[in-house]
Amino acid sequence: MLDARKLRVLRAVAEHGSFAAAAAELRYTPSAISQQIAALEREAGAVLVERGPRGTRLTQAGAVLDRHAALVLGQLAAARAELEDLQRVRGGSVRVAAFESAWTALVPAAMSRYRAEHPGVELHLAEEDPVAAVAAVRAGTCDVAVVFEPNALGDTDLAGLDRTVVAHDPLWAVLPAGHPLAGEEAIDLARLAADPWVAPTAFCAGVVRAACARAGFEPDVVFSSADYGAVQGFVAAGAGVALVPFLALAHRERAVARPLAGAAPTRVLSAVTAVAGPRPESATAVVRTLRTTAEALLPAAPRARAASQSYV
Repeated sequence: MLDARKLRVLRAVAEHGSFAAAAAELRYTPSAISQQIAALEREAGAVLVERGPRGTRLTQAGAVLDRHAALVLGQLAAARAELEDLQRVRGGSVRVAAFESAWTALVPAAMSRYRAEHPGVELHLAEEDPVAAVAAVRAGTCDVAVVFEPNALGDTDLAGLDRTVVAHDPLWAVLPAGHPLAGEEAIDLARLAADPWVAPTAFCAGVVRAACARAGFEPDVVFSSADYGAVQGFVAAGAGVALVPFLALAHRERAVARPLAGAAPTRVLSAVTAVAGPRPESATAVVRTLRTTAEALLPAAPRARAASQSYV
């Protein structure tokens, strides 16, 4: 097998026309250059360099090998530069999948910041439910999955994956603008027991019902939707009240959002990445940007308590 270091010696000899000049460039001794060329000739099975009183010149076989050596060494240099760019988050690509309501505020703001800080990295973004996003990370088709808990991951196995908490996202009360409690600074959830409710479906429904149960009532749900935008639209139309995660608030006209009095129910937003094998620095930078962006977006009291946990 031809050795890249010996190919570099051949290129230097071809460029400078003597062993001494090649040795000076590569910081070898002329004897070491001669030994490297002799070893390369044995590997190639041909004489590559003709030695004469006026220096050296490549044979026909040497010229052929030198031409290919230029291409090989150029590709190796390009690979080295690309790897350095990845380590410094200056190039390559990163694939991010996030659930629907993460696109309301967190992911757009975070990815905008990421593009500004790392313009050389190509971003591939997709909307996926948490279970599908985690499966994509495990399959290697996604680098970062933005998920929420409780309930969303269910019994999903996180063995071999890394889960980094990026935010604790409190649920806020969303009321029609004309609601009697709309002027309150914080809402006592129990005071909404008699109201009709607009509720989320699927994973998020359990969080809302559990919060109401702790406040001592079962919500009278008149409309349900998996889309927090639709939930808030119905509230703005006066259909009822709702609990919505702060980072999913759409700030609609004819509706007001208020924090809950006391300890608010919270969904945990996390980034799931691979543990096995080398993780691109670009993916690590995405997780870091998600956490920093969440801290900037969330109200001061419930700022994200960042933590990392591996399920191995």
